[in-house]
Amino acid sequence: MNSCHSVPLPEVGLSGFDTGLSEEEQSVQDAMHRFARDVMRPLGREIDRLPAEQAYQPGSPFWQYHAEFQKLGFSPEAMSGLEPSQAARLEGIVVEEMAWGDAGLTVSSGAGAMPMTMARASGQQELIDLCEGKLGCWCATQPDRGSDGLILYPEERHPGSRGNKGNLQAVFKGDEIIFNGQTSAWVSNGAVAEVALMDIVADYGDGFFDEQGNTFGCNVIVPLDLKGVSRGKPLEKLGKRSLPQGEIYFDNVRVPRRFAVATRDDYELKHAYAWAQAGTAMSHIAAGLARAAFELALVYVHERKQGGALLATHQLTQYRLGGLGMKVEAIRAMARHVAHYTKCSPRPHPYFTASGKAFCCNELMDVVNESLQLFGGAGLTHEFPIEKLMRDARAMQIEDGENNILQMHYGHLLSRLHLQEGWGRG
Repeated sequence: MNSCHSVPLPEVGLSGFDTGLSEEEQSVQDAMHRFARDVMRPLGREIDRLPAEQAYQPGSPFWQYHAEFQKLGFSPEAMSGLEPSQAARLEGIVVEEMAWGDAGLTVSSGAGAMPMTMARASGQQELIDLCEGKLGCWCATQPDRGSDGLILYPEERHPGSRGNKGNLQAVFKGDEIIFNGQTSAWVSNGAVAEVALMDIVADYGDGFFDEQGNTFGCNVIVPLDLKGVSRGKPLEKLGKRSLPQGEIYFDNVRVPRRFAVATRDDYELKHAYAWAQAGTAMSHIAAGLARAAFELALVYVHERKQGGALLATHQLTQYRLGGLGMKVEAIRAMARHVAHYTKCSPRPHPYFTASGKAFCCNELMDVVNESLQLFGGAGLTHEFPIEKLMRDARAMQIEDGENNILQMHYGHLLSRLHLQEGWGRG
């Protein structure tokens, strides 16, 4: 008599078909998942329903979140003693779990830490003290200078054109740096931040442009309680409503020259580093958000009946779930690959990081769209959180670099590698 032996189910973890997590990594993942489930999800959904002018007031759920996040003790210096490969793995675990909870709050924490990250990298205790305990922002986008700020090579511009100096400039004069102009409304935490990392063009005494038409730049840490700093209203927007964004205006704002962490000679490399770090974070956020949408759909199809049976028992549903599951795993794999390369390569490049952000966010949109489709009409209502994830995912297609522009930059990098390094010739 033939006997039928069933194959045992595989082991899966919080993030899916993962293996090899160390005891420390597993502990961190468990802790961050609890925080994401118990703190981030409920507060993020509460903020999402509030008008922007109320959402970020003192005592609001937004500030409740940051108070709770501070208690975790997870900060840039917590990763400083790790080997690059370990740091890449642990960062991916942490950011993915946070984004599973709420993508907007995750970005708020990431952007909020950027001034401190650069202050610590500078080794200047004065700047570290200036950022300690303060929510930060990254002032790198302006009304007339969005994607232009991501151009690294002059041949990427229209022939004969010069770089775009934008709406906000720094002038280095003696021992001071003077700022005039405004950011765009898309500065993350811009409406509420206490300190800024400025990432803008600069005049060091001989204009804003070099002989090739490239702009000079600077990174400067600027407290936002100085005379001449003012704010626009928090932006009312479609998605990531838990992330406060808004303009910051600078009217002859002056800081000491020693507040600069990158100037004419080292700005390009440090700008590329900051952009690459942001891109890896966005890839991990896409993984967490995709996983959240997929899991909501997975639960729903095991509860909803159609045609006399649970949706999950229909072959078509199983086919669709399989497609979603494959995409979630691909997003996570790409995010971790990009993070590892960015932290471990002797010469990482933000255009490769950009390819990861574009890929992960494009696939994310497919995952969230199909997950909502499995809900049918119920997915369009506020009763189910999948519609919020759809709005959050839509914002990811543009935030931190519009995906088509990022893919174009990656294509340019591949062409340069082929022409200059012979890469791809076999």
